[in-house]
Amino acid sequence: MSITVKRISSKKDIKKFVKFPMDLYKDNPYFVPPLINDEMANFDPEKNQVFKNAECWLFLAFRESEIVGRVAAIINHIEVEEQQKSKMRFGWLDMVDDVEVTKALLAEVSKLGTENNLEYMEGPVGFTLMDRAGMLIKGYDELATMIGWYNDPYYMEHMEQLGFVKGAEWVEFKFEPPNPVPERFNKFADLIAKRYGLRELKFQSTKEIEPYVDAMFVLLNQSYSKLVSYVPIQQYQVDLYREKFLQFINPDFVVAVVDNDGKLVAFAITMPSFSKALQKANGHLFPFGFLHLLKAKKKNNLASFYLIGIDPKLQGKGVTAMVFRNITQNFMNYGIDLCETNPELEDNYAVQASWKDFDPILHKRRRTYRKDL
Repeated sequence: MSITVKRISSKKDIKKFVKFPMDLYKDNPYFVPPLINDEMANFDPEKNQVFKNAECWLFLAFRESEIVGRVAAIINHIEVEEQQKSKMRFGWLDMVDDVEVTKALLAEVSKLGTENNLEYMEGPVGFTLMDRAGMLIKGYDELATMIGWYNDPYYMEHMEQLGFVKGAEWVEFKFEPPNPVPERFNKFADLIAKRYGLRELKFQSTKEIEPYVDAMFVLLNQSYSKLVSYVPIQQYQVDLYREKFLQFINPDFVVAVVDNDGKLVAFAITMPSFSKALQKANGHLFPFGFLHLLKAKKKNNLASFYLIGIDPKLQGKGVTAMVFRNITQNFMNYGIDLCETNPELEDNYAVQASWKDFDPILHKRRRTYRKDL
C-alpha cells in the first residue's frame, strides 16, 4: 500500500500529530507521554513566541487512512541568519517500523531545506537549545524523562539506511547520591567559598526563586555558548519557561551560589522525577493528572537534574562542590536514592566532570543525524 504525506495545520490534525507516539508506544513501559495541551502549544504561534524567529511545518504520513508517522520541519532564523548555520531542522520524528515511511517524511524536510537554500538537514531537534533533542541509541529499557524523546531501536537503523550520518551526541548518567554527605564535600565546599568569596542561597518558596530566573538563563547562555548546537536563549523563551515550569519546581531542589556582590555565579535545578506521574496522567493534566504530578513532587525516590549553569570564569575551580553539597543534603531529606542527569553533549566535559565523585553509570545515549541537501 502506498504512503501519502500531508502537511497539516488545523487544531484537529495537530492533536493527531501530538497523540501519534502515545498510540505507537501505548504498551511500552518506558515511554513517557507528554501533556497534550502543552505539546500542542509548542506549535501555536499565539502561545509559543519562538515563532518570532522560527518557521515550522508539520507533516503526517498515512497508509490509506491510518497514520503511520509524523515529523516537524523547522527553520530557526537566528541560527541561519545570525549564526550562519545553514541548517534545516527536523524533530518530533516518529514512525512505524517501515523505512519507506521514514524516507517519505524526511523527503518533505529535504524539499523545504532545498527551497530555502539551506545546506544540510539535522535532527531530531526542537526549535532551540531548550527543547528536546536527539534520537535514543542506547537505553531503550530505561524509563524516559519529560525532557527526552523515547524511540525504538529501528529509528537509528532507518537513519543509517537512508544515508544519514552522526551529527551531535548526548550522554546521560544515573547514580546513587551519597548518604551521608561526605566530609570531604563539606571541607572542599567551604574552601572554595572562602577562596572566591562565594555563598550559597537556599530558597523557601518559588516566589524567592523568581527574581533569579533571568540570571539563571544568562548563565546558561554563557555556559553553553561554545557547544555545537547552541542557539542563544531569547527573553521570550525565558518568560515561557518561567510560566511553564516554575509551578512544578520544589524550592528545596534548587541550589544557587552568589558572589560577594550578590551576583549569581552557579545554580542547579533538580526535580523529583515526573516520569511515572506523566504515565499515569496519560497526556491530561485534568481531572487527575495534576494530582499525580503533585504527589510525585512531594514524595519520590528518583530525582532528575534539569538545568546546571556555572559562570565560565569559575568552571573547573570547584564551585560545583558547593552546589552538590546542598543538593545531596536535600536528597537525603527527601529520601532520594537515585538520580539521573539531563542529556549532556558528549564533548561537554566540564559538566560531566561534575559527576565523577558519584560513580556514575552511562545509561542512555542519544544522537542527531544529518545529511547534506
